[in-house]
Formats: sequence, structure tokens, C-alpha cells
Amino acid sequence: MNGVSNQSRIDKWLWTIRLFKTRSLAAAACRSGGVSIDGQRVKPARELRVGEIISVPVGGVQRTVKVIGFPPSRVGAKAVPQFMEDLTPEAEFQKAREAARAPQAVWPKGMGRPTKKDRRLWEKLGTDNST
Repeated sequence: MNGVSNQSRIDKWLWTIRLFKTRSLAAAACRSGGVSIDGQRVKPARELRVGEIISVPVGGVQRTVKVIGFPPSRVGAKAVPQFMEDLTPEAEFQKAREAARAPQAVWPKGMGRPTKKDRRLWEKLGTDNST
């Protein structure tokens, strides 16, 4: 069977197919409850099977992917389609593009340096004002 298994941990699989930069980030996403299979939240050690459909938040997009296979180790971006089928609707990607285009709050010129209170308000609102 050329060294490729037919099962893998979900955190390891999400990392090997490049949905997450590190395995630790993949495990953290599972522990936080963001990763689900058939609507059920999963733990990082959950064993995957071919054909299962996974829903996972990645970079502001709720990705939906189908397990096709299990790579023996982390694969290059060109090899990912051999192991995963992307079922994410185009509307999800469009929503992320629109959010990226949304205007950021900008401190008006001539208003002086923002105060600590202003900075805390920006952090609470989740805007990045490093212009």
C-alpha cells in the first residue's frame, strides 16, 4: 500500500493538506469548536475516514472540504487536490473579499496623536489603524 494510511488524525490531516500553517494551529481550531464533521464538533485526535466532509474556519472563510485521501507527510500546494476536494461555496470567498475591502477607520489628520482610550476603543471594535 506504498506507505499511505487509510486513516489520520484530523489536526494532522488539516496541517498536511495546508489548511493551517502549523499542526498546533489546526489542533487549536479543533479545541475551540470551529472544526466540525457533519455538524458535530470534533477534537484534534478524531480519526478521519475517506469521504467525510469537514467544515473549518480558515482566514475568515468557512471552508468545506471532502477527504479524498491521506498524505504520508505535508504536501506541496499542487498535490493538495489528490487528497482533498474543496466544496466551499463561492459566496464564502466573496464575503471574505468584501470584508477585506471594507474601509478601515482612519485617524483624521490634524487631530493629534490617538490616546490610549482611542486605541482601546479600536481594539474593542476589531479595527486595525496602523496607517
